Amino acid sequence: MIEDKIFTNQRLINLAIIVTAIWFTWFAQNTFDEYTIRIINNVAIFIILAVSYNLINGITGQFSLEPNGFVAIGAYVTAILIVDADTMLYQYDIEDPSAWILAMQTEFAWALLFAGIISALVALSLSFPVFRVRGDYLAIVTLGFGFIIKILAINNPQITNGSLGINDIPEYSNLYWTGGIAIFTVLAILNIIYSKYGRAMKAVRDDEDAATAMGVNTFKIKTYAFTTSAFFEGVGGGLLASLLTSISPDLFTFFLTFQLLIIIVLGGLGSTTGAIIGTIFVMAGLEYMRFLDEPMSFMGIETDGTPGMRMVVFSLILIFVMLFAREGLVGKKELKDFFKKKKADK
Repeated sequence: MIEDKIFTNQRLINLAIIVTAIWFTWFAQNTFDEYTIRIINNVAIFIILAVSYNLINGITGQFSLEPNGFVAIGAYVTAILIVDADTMLYQYDIEDPSAWILAMQTEFAWALLFAGIISALVALSLSFPVFRVRGDYLAIVTLGFGFIIKILAINNPQITNGSLGINDIPEYSNLYWTGGIAIFTVLAILNIIYSKYGRAMKAVRDDEDAATAMGVNTFKIKTYAFTTSAFFEGVGGGLLASLLTSISPDLFTFFLTFQLLIIIVLGGLGSTTGAIIGTIFVMAGLEYMRFLDEPMSFMGIETDGTPGMRMVVFSLILIFVMLFAREGLVGKKELKDFFKKKKADK
């Protein structure tokens, strides 16, 4: 009876969180100014990327450095599918776009779906050579994949317009799209984590050899996590392309992967709640700290603006947090664990 009551209360808490998130999405889109909405849009997209990246890196324990590659695939697929043919013909200066590129036009929703599917298929094909290695070697292999995607984007101007990138991308990414997909992504990832597949992923993370001995098909589990992560990263890349309205190969460097790695480690490696909190802390925090780069007056003392000061202060904050919170802001805990702790204290 007590367990049933706890389970029911947990479902009510989850429902309340979902409803609150949906209400906030509607409220922000109809109330906040354009600058604030832009920040929230960016945060929502990076929540999608961070939560999905955490599935392969934090939950499954595979040190993968591939997100920038899949985000790039999703961004380019979406851009190609939603930019009209006349715009492409006008802006493709290095080489004329391929006929099949001009013929591939569809709605934004379908473009995002195709972006996710293509990213997942690429991940599926990569999983066969990638998961033949472990640890640092896995990181090196997946890091190379990101560089390959960037080089392919530069050297195929008939598809991607080369180093010039694709401009004039329709801006469909409002909060209904970014917020709605972010909520769906979090729910989907959490359902995977709490399923038998999620338990198998954690077993692989804790001790892959022991998991194999217990009958877990580790290759299948790692591939499942890898392709699922790639799907949502592709969708996130499509939303990012539509939000920025302009993409180029330089946008999808290793810095993007490094940024996501900071987010999930700061929040708590292996925690979906931590990935969300880490995203808000990094993406919104960096944006609202821009005043540090500008001239300021403090106790009658005027100071000149110092470009990059916000990055110095933010780096010091990161060092402080990681010194006193070795496992991140929430560790491996999820939101429900905090409610359980409170009930146990009572």
